[in-house]
Amino acid sequence: MKLFTPKRLCRAAIVAAMYCALTLATAPFAFGPIQLRPAEALTALPLLFFDAIPGLAVGCLIANLLSPFGILDVIFGSLTTLIAAVLTYVCKKRPLIALSFPVTLNALFLPIVWLFAGGESAFFLNVFSIFITQTAFVYGLGYPLFRALKKSQKTLSFLQE
Repeated sequence: MKLFTPKRLCRAAIVAAMYCALTLATAPFAFGPIQLRPAEALTALPLLFFDAIPGLAVGCLIANLLSPFGILDVIFGSLTTLIAAVLTYVCKKRPLIALSFPVTLNALFLPIVWLFAGGESAFFLNVFSIFITQTAFVYGLGYPLFRALKKSQKTLSFLQE
């Protein structure tokens, strides 16, 4: 598998742009303990193609530049997304298990980042809140997105490896 073909770079850039645009469109609600971030549905894309991994990481990094939790959220929030995307890709043969990585890693690590950034201090409440919202977007929107794209993968040339 060639890592840097024009098709792969374009696909990664499209994922990054979609993640960033969806996050910034919901910016008033996309940061913080009650995180309503529909872009998290895109974390299902590594189930379909490798290029989603750098796309999600870059899209999250760019969107997090506006985070009220500053550089710590830019670095560690984006790193959490990158790790979750890699693990999702590695476990892609078991989609329901693979999608647990963006849910659990964000729920565990984002509240820690916020504590160190001097923000939210209700750690366990934040873990619970992020777990619930992540579950809603990743499984409620991301899994149906994955199923629809998987069904169409043979006819949609941009989804073919």
